[in-house]
Amino acid sequence: MTLYDLSHPIGPGMPTYPGDPVVETYPNATHEEEGFSLTAFGLSTHTGTHIDAPVHVEPDGKALDEFPIERFHYDARLVPCDAESNEQITPEDLPDASDDADLYVFATGWSERWGDISYFEHPHLSPDCAKVCAERGVDVAVDCPSVDPIGGDLLAHHELFRESRLVVENVRNLAPLPERFTVHAYPLPLADADGAPARVVAEVE
Repeated sequence: MTLYDLSHPIGPGMPTYPGDPVVETYPNATHEEEGFSLTAFGLSTHTGTHIDAPVHVEPDGKALDEFPIERFHYDARLVPCDAESNEQITPEDLPDASDDADLYVFATGWSERWGDISYFEHPHLSPDCAKVCAERGVDVAVDCPSVDPIGGDLLAHHELFRESRLVVENVRNLAPLPERFTVHAYPLPLADADGAPARVVAEVE
């Protein structure tokens, strides 16, 4: 068995979604003063590799802690997408409907642009593509900032969240993965959260 870390490290100076809070840290205690180290972090619920909950865009949607822990353990399917800047990923890019995966991991190669301004000119799911995923009962993960374009109407989010699907954003390190694998995507256990940073790990037999 081989494990692949699909998560971006969290720290000051890292990319954040336009308009979101930046990551800040400060030493609350130091070895020199208190004899131990304790660091305070300031960050949003959608920092780095994270999971969106339906309440993020649906006022009556579920918060992240309303989902059982089993929901974050997936039989995943890699979905390679040869997509360009701001291009839509369509239903034609999806696996056959007979595929029994419960997470589609869309691999566009966009995580290679992490730290560059072009990272936010990313491919995204068309509303129809998101609707098909929701109808199949599949959660989605993307190697870019969002399933919707920057500044868009969050139509893909709405299609997924109306069916209580989950969205994992900003994954990375997909190149070594085979077509099928297991994903562990456990978010921080924040109460009533619209999202949370997550340690996302792929397990390959």
